[in-house]
Amino acid sequence: MLLKKNIPDTPGVYYFLGRPSGGGKKGVDILYVGKATSLKNRVRSYFQGDIKEKRSKIIEKMVGEATDIKWTETDSVLEALILEANEIKRHQPVYNSKEKDNKSFNYVLITREIFPRILVVRGREVLQKKTALKDIQIQHEFGPFPSGTALKEALRIIRKIFPFRDVKSTQKEHQRFYKQLGLLPDTSDSRAATKYKKSIQHIVLFFKGKKKQLLSTLKKQMLAEAKEEHFEEAQRIKGQIFALEHIRDVSLIDDGFVKDSRHIQEYRIEAYDVAHTSGKNVVGVMTVVESGEIKKSDYRKFIIKDSPANNDTKSLREVVERRLAHPEWPLPRLMVADGGKAQKSAIESVLRKYGIEIPVVAIVKDEYHRPKNMLGVTQYEKDVLLANAEAHRFAISFHRKKRDLIK
Repeated sequence: MLLKKNIPDTPGVYYFLGRPSGGGKKGVDILYVGKATSLKNRVRSYFQGDIKEKRSKIIEKMVGEATDIKWTETDSVLEALILEANEIKRHQPVYNSKEKDNKSFNYVLITREIFPRILVVRGREVLQKKTALKDIQIQHEFGPFPSGTALKEALRIIRKIFPFRDVKSTQKEHQRFYKQLGLLPDTSDSRAATKYKKSIQHIVLFFKGKKKQLLSTLKKQMLAEAKEEHFEEAQRIKGQIFALEHIRDVSLIDDGFVKDSRHIQEYRIEAYDVAHTSGKNVVGVMTVVESGEIKKSDYRKFIIKDSPANNDTKSLREVVERRLAHPEWPLPRLMVADGGKAQKSAIESVLRKYGIEIPVVAIVKDEYHRPKNMLGVTQYEKDVLLANAEAHRFAISFHRKKRDLIK
């Protein structure tokens, strides 16, 4: 039985194998290719009694013809999305085409210009060279991508790591806004063109599913920049490497993915707080709540190295920077700051620097240090408040011990 296979509970791409009815030829074909947040749960969903209502008669027919299931694991959902598109293009499975007209698929196009643009278009535009593609030369084409929503979210994440030009960002009324967000590359001179060309090459490697090659290329570039004492550029590339090695793309979970976040990982929330006495003996802490449970084994303490008097936001940025310097620690799904807009912005600025997409919540307190307002998502309010309370308690305790030790 197909469901008895030991399918892993990880992101990846799955393949239904078999022979379509009336195929005539011997052997098996790839009937259908799909992506998944959890391969195990996604494949299981095809064998529920209501598959016809949830998907279609075509998919019900495909499952009935399938004789085997294979899969390829990926490091992230984003990479599963890329691999799915490449595999559909390579194998052209009969039921992917039957379920959705090729003209309805989405494609990523990279233009042939000094400063190339990245476009998302429908298959019908690619086939018919319609409106938006008139007089545009294309140097790279990727797809088909079955889900337009997931593709746009994927590009949003990639753009945080490798800023690129698109149609909207090249319009004068939008340029300043995109530059402020760090999503539009420098296009000021020939040196900028050379730098941007490299960035486009990196995006091409990623869309070809060659992340290992991309990481190797970036590491060589980082070392070369450091050798030339271009330390700012080396640091920027280091941030790109970090982001690629820690992609957490839960925003890509939509109609084509399993919606239960527990299938990705435990819902990890990290909270941060800073404690001091009039700017002296400044310390910071990180506490962790995972799926509603305190996880003290993952708590961390930080003695603030750069501690100007009473500058809590600068100390908080240092805590988050040092926390992100540990790739062996799993990234959270949510970060919590003790404070208001300034503390929330401080964490977000560090995340932007490294091209990491993690929501941030700030807990505003009253004069008695009781929570009175929450800035950000409130879906996990109970867990957020628990993590924040633990951070405050842990920070005060650590500060007192450090202060008393110095006395």
